[in-house]
This record gives sequence, structure tokens and C-alpha cells, in this order.
Amino acid sequence: MDVMGDKATLFETGRFVQPSSREDTETPDETGEIADEAAEELRQRLAAEAGDVEAMSVLGAMLLRRGDLDGAEPHLRAATAAGDRAAANNLGVLLHQRGYADEAAGWWRIAAVAGSTAAAHALGRHHRERGDEPAAEYWLRQSAEQGHTLGAYALADLLEHRGDAGAEQWMRVAAERGHREAAYRLARALDRKAAPEADGGDDVRASEEAEQWYRQAAARGHRRAALHLGTILERRGELKEAGRWYLTSAKDGEARAACALGFLLRDAGDTENAAVWWLRAAQDGDGNAANALGALHAERGETQTAERWYRAAMDAGDVNGAYNLGLLCAEQGRTPQAEQWYRRAAYAGHREAANALAILLLRGGDETGAEPWFSKAAEAGSVDAAFNLGILHAGRGEEQAALRWYERAAAAGHTEAALQVGMARLRDGDEQEAERHLRCAAGGGSSEAAYRLATVLDARRPPEPAHELGEPVHRRSECEEWYERAASQGHRRAQVRVGMLAAARGDVVEAARWYREAAEAGSRNGAFNLGLLLAREGSEPEAAVWWTRAADAGHGRAALRLALVYARRGELAEGQRWADRAVSLGPASVTERAERLRDALRQELSA
Repeated sequence: MDVMGDKATLFETGRFVQPSSREDTETPDETGEIADEAAEELRQRLAAEAGDVEAMSVLGAMLLRRGDLDGAEPHLRAATAAGDRAAANNLGVLLHQRGYADEAAGWWRIAAVAGSTAAAHALGRHHRERGDEPAAEYWLRQSAEQGHTLGAYALADLLEHRGDAGAEQWMRVAAERGHREAAYRLARALDRKAAPEADGGDDVRASEEAEQWYRQAAARGHRRAALHLGTILERRGELKEAGRWYLTSAKDGEARAACALGFLLRDAGDTENAAVWWLRAAQDGDGNAANALGALHAERGETQTAERWYRAAMDAGDVNGAYNLGLLCAEQGRTPQAEQWYRRAAYAGHREAANALAILLLRGGDETGAEPWFSKAAEAGSVDAAFNLGILHAGRGEEQAALRWYERAAAAGHTEAALQVGMARLRDGDEQEAERHLRCAAGGGSSEAAYRLATVLDARRPPEPAHELGEPVHRRSECEEWYERAASQGHRRAQVRVGMLAAARGDVVEAARWYREAAEAGSRNGAFNLGLLLAREGSEPEAAVWWTRAADAGHGRAALRLALVYARRGELAEGQRWADRAVSLGPASVTERAERLRDALRQELSA
């Protein structure tokens, strides 16, 4: 057992005894301290030789602190025999260091009975080491109740080990008396009480109190407390202070803090210094930092170095290393190696690796082998895997099974899954549920969901009210907002619809802009509508260009318009050609009109 207690309470002399070991080269101040210490030792030695019991005890304590057990023992025994309880405690410490634990316990008992709180603490520790918890609790409680900080901490540790509710009380006592480990453990207990975060006031108070104790422990040099404090501050957005605590912890050797500091620097754009701290953390065995270094080198195209760091992460026990190796190999087209690493990570429980492995197998045509891995990943919580299972079942025509997986993924926030559920509910006629899921998907950024939500809202929109003078009044509706959101995300049908709404308002410029954007992206309706707009504005040659593009893409009405344009120009053969095309493209109303026009053009050509 190491020497127990702080410098004052261990030796119970009321003095701090300095260690005697010094470097070979000393500063003048250190030389003075050594001289003072030597003078103090000489004074105590002379007093002890003159029979001063307290001097014997202090001298023995000084020699014990120095490690001179042979020199300390006779002085401590003499002082103990004279009834000095501090000497009895320190004699127990000395004997324990020599390996005579039972004899040490005997002297601790004598000192503890005489009122030594340090001896009661040491005796409690002795009984706990031997598995005698009732005796350990008795002596530790004696020590704690008489104000011994280490006794309070050791009692709290014992009670916590047993799951006793009184552990927090004594941990708090030790923390309030300056014990940094107690402050850290109290903070951890309060953190667990506050998580998961809830709206309850007690949880908020526990979280705030935990932060205070982390601060106290960190201020006393507790590196893990500094790490946790940095995490709390970073989560709250106080990045500058978080960085300071991460730095403090990292300099004290906490690899996780060095890793966290690296991520903080990377997010601030300082990748060079981030790499320095990641390197330090990775060399200390932090797998997360090794993965970060691997990703950094992969981004730079340094694949061999990236692979080396991913392997280091894997060797450190971080399964992400194997997954990242799989990703790296897949990007390089090394499919067999990618499958090997994905399997390794998947067998270790990495859900995204299981999903990636399933995708790899599916692309290779092994649907039977892929499905169990999708299922394993989904059951482990992979949202992407749940969505992929939905796709798998939908491809087989198993709509109900597909919907179940889509709903599961949608409930976890998967945008495309929410879209699929919304569309399924629309097909079923459940417009309310459809709208709910489409709103989720649209809010998550799906342009298709925004468009479909707009069409649902548009269908139930009442007719525009008329102004009292008979002029239409335009009020911007929610469906227009969703159309515009989808259009701004590049959804071609939404762009056409926004153009139509603008044209209905008389905003020709805005309508033309949206039609042109849709047409240039390949929308035949956009091209046709743009042609109509241009024709009305007197630009029929340009309109014909866009109608040609639309007709070539299969738009029957555009082909009919072209047939009419060429007929008016007198280019009957070209008009007949486009009329033939319009007949074949349809729809029925277009086919009927195109047939009449074609027959008329034939008569003109044969006349």
C-alpha cells in the first residue's frame, strides 16, 4: 500500500515534509530549501535524542517520507511506545511498505482507537483489501465522520461498489473538501442522472451541477474532468473555452482530449494543427484519432498512408478502422478486399459495415447473401439498411413488407423513406398520413416530396376569390411555396408548375425564366410552354426551336404546333411530317386534330 493521505494528515505533524531527492543541478532557491530541511532535521534529531516524543514522531515521519525506512523505524517505535498516535499510524505505514500488512493493521488500530483519522482510513482500506467490507465500512466511516477527506472518498467508493444510496453523500463530502477524484466521480454520477436529457427541472439542475464539479476537478488538474468539461462546452457552442480545456487535458496526456482538440481545429479550418494533435492521440492508442488521420490522408489522395492509419485504428480496437479500410478499397475498385474488410467490421457489430457489405453483395448479384446483412444492420439501428430492405422488398413486389421497412426508416428520419411512405399512403387514399410523411420528407430536403406535397395542397385549394370590382386577387398559398422550394432544388415538373402560376398572374418574365430552366434540364413540358409564351409574345421562330425540342422528346402537342407553323409558312411537306409525328404521339385529342391537319395537307400536296 502506498503512503496514504495528504502531507498534513498522514503524518499528523501539522507540517509539510519535503522529499529529499533533488536534481544534480539546483537553483539557489532549491539549495536554500535543502539547507532549511537539513537544519530542521538536525533540530528534530537533537530534540529526539533529548527524549522529546513529538520530535521522535516528526523525525520518523521525515525519514519515512524520504524512504529511509531503517532510519525511521526506531524513532517511530519509540514515539509509539510513548503514546504518540501519529507515530503509531506512520509505523503502520512503514510496516505495510515492508510487507507486514497484519502487523501494520495492529498499529493502525491502536492509532485509530486513539483518534487518528488517517489510521482509521488506512485500517478501513486494509480490511477492504481483504474482503471484510463490514469492518472496512466501520473504520472508513469513523475516519470520514471525523473529517478525513480520504476516508470520506474511500467510504463513498465502498458504498458505490455496493450500490448504496449513501455513496453520493460521502462523495460530495470528499469533493467539497477538495478531493479532485471525488469531484470528478460526483460529476459523472450527476451526468448519468441527467442523461438522457429531459425537460424536467431536476435533470437540468443535475447537468448544471455536474458541470460545476467537472470545473472544480479540472481546475485541480484532473485530465478526464477537463475532457468532459470541454465536451459539455463544445456541445453548447462555447468552442474557445472548450478548446482551452481540451488543450489542458491533452497536455496532461489524455489521448481522447487530443483527438477532440484535433476535430475542433479541423472544424475551424486548421487541418495542419489538427493533424498534429491527432498524431499525438493516435500514437497514444486512440483509434478515433487514427481514423481521422486516415481520412485526412485519403482526402489528399495519400491512400497508402491512409490505409496505414486505418490499420492502426483497427489495431487499437476501433472497428471503424476495418470499415474505413473497406470504403477505401471500394473507392479504388478493389472489391474482394473491400468485402473482406466490410465482413470483418460487420462481424464485430458495425451496422454501417453490414449495410455496405449487403450493398456490395447486391451489386454483385447475390441478393440472397445481401438480405441477411441488410436485416442485421437494420436490427442494429441502421436507418439506411432499413430503407434498403424496403427497396429490396419493393423490387420483388412485396409492397406490405417494403412499406414496413420504409416506415421504420422514416420514423428514424430517413427522407427518402418518408417520401416512399407518403406516396404509398396517397395510393391508398389516406391523404392525411400521406401529407404528414410528405411534409417530413420535404422538410428533410426531398424535392420530389415538396412537389408531391404541393400537388396535394393544390388539389384542395379553393378557387381564387374575386375582387369586388371583378379583378382576381392573388394570395400566395402554401402549395406555391412548396412548388417554389421544389423548383429551386431543380425539380423540373415543379419548375413548369411555378412557371404556369407566374403566367396566370401575368408575370411573363418570371414564367419564361422557370420554363426555360425546366426546358434546359430536359423537360418537354417546359420546352412546350416556353414555346407558347414566346409565340404569344411574337417570337414564333424561337418558339419553334423549343417546340422542336419538346416534340423530339415525345410531346404530341408540340409536334402539332410545329405542323401548324410549317403549314402557315407554306412548307406543306414539313408540316405533314410533323402532323404524322403528332398522330403517333397523341394523346387522343391531339391525334384527332393532327389527322385532320394531315389529311388537309395531303390534299393540298396532291392538288
